[in-house]
Order: sequence, then C-alpha cells, then structure tokens
Amino acid sequence: MFCKNTTRGNILDAAKQRFLHYGYAKTTMAEIAADCKMSAGNLYRYFPSKLDIAEAIAQSSIDQIGVLLREILKKAGLTAKQRLREFFYLTMRVTYDMLENDKRIFEMAQVIAAERPEFANQQLARERALMAEILAAGNANGEFEIRDVIFTAEMIQSATMKFRYPQLFSRLTFEKLERELDGVLALILNGLDDGGAVVTTQAAPAALQQQETLVTI
Repeated sequence: MFCKNTTRGNILDAAKQRFLHYGYAKTTMAEIAADCKMSAGNLYRYFPSKLDIAEAIAQSSIDQIGVLLREILKKAGLTAKQRLREFFYLTMRVTYDMLENDKRIFEMAQVIAAERPEFANQQLARERALMAEILAAGNANGEFEIRDVIFTAEMIQSATMKFRYPQLFSRLTFEKLERELDGVLALILNGLDDGGAVVTTQAAPAALQQQETLVTI
C-alpha cells in the first residue's frame, strides 16, 4: 500500500497502474510524469529511473507480505512446525496468485531480478531471519534441538524455493503444488526432529552463498 496524498505515493500508484496495463517495457518515465501531471524533470527528482520506481513498488508489496508472515509468528497456540507450515503456504499462495493473475507482474519481477539481484537477496535474507525465529522458538519450548538455526533456515529456504516462485518451475495447478509442498514439508519437519541441518562436508559452506532469483511483487 502506497502512502496516499503524497507525491511519491501518487507516482508509485500511477506507475503501477501503467505497468499493469501496458507492461513495464512499454512504459516510459515521460508517460508516468504525464499521468501524475508533472514534468519529467520533476519526476526524476523523486526517482532516478524507471527501475527505481519498479523496485519501490516491489518493496511495498513485499512489506505487506512481511506483515502477514510476522503475524504467523505472533499467533498464539501454534507449535513451531505449524508456524512453518503456515509460513510456506502463505508465501506460495500470495506469490502464485500474483503471478497467475497478471503476467505483467512476472515481467517486472524478471527485470528487477536481472538488474537488481541484491534486492532479491535482501528479501530472501529477511525471510530466512523469520524462519530462524520460528526455529529458535521451537528450540526454546523444547520442540526442537536444532544445533544451528541460521544454517537450517537457509537450507529449508533452498529446499522450498520451487514453492516461492511456482510458475517459474512448473505449470502445476495450485492443488497439485499443495500436495508437493505437503510432501516436502513432511520430510523437512521430520528432519528437524533430528537436530536440523548440519555441515557435513568441506564443500557444504559453498551452499551458503546467496543465489539470485525473482522477487515477489
């Protein structure tokens, strides 16, 4: 949600509407400026480029999803395993719906991923931090005995990446994706009972390097 009645918020709202209708590639800064009834020069005072506008739109959506994910951590009466399940189902549902309902969103996501890979990596890091919180809470209440919650969170994220961007990897229906996610989570959650992920070879640390991927808009 953009800040209403602010110049920056109005720019982002106008740009998003144009991106959704015409596509990111076919939209120009001059057109966005005209929609906002300002000069192109004035628009550049707020955003140096069209890509900066797209990134700000993406960040707004990600912030909204982050609020929903944070609410899962605050829910009373849930086990850590239940919180992890809700975490991944929510992420998959929101992403699936966004990418399925408007292909132009997918186009914008691909551009940001290609031009600003550090943006995607920052979002992945935030999600890992939330997962690590859930795992740490599971340790605290005696549900888990995970030796390294940070490493385990990263490995869980790697194992479930398909479900973060389902249309990138397959054309399965949401129902079939749910079935696959059920199976993958069953394997992961059973593994948490044995202490979570551990580094077992000299090559394993290389897996900790962040991978570039698409962002959710």
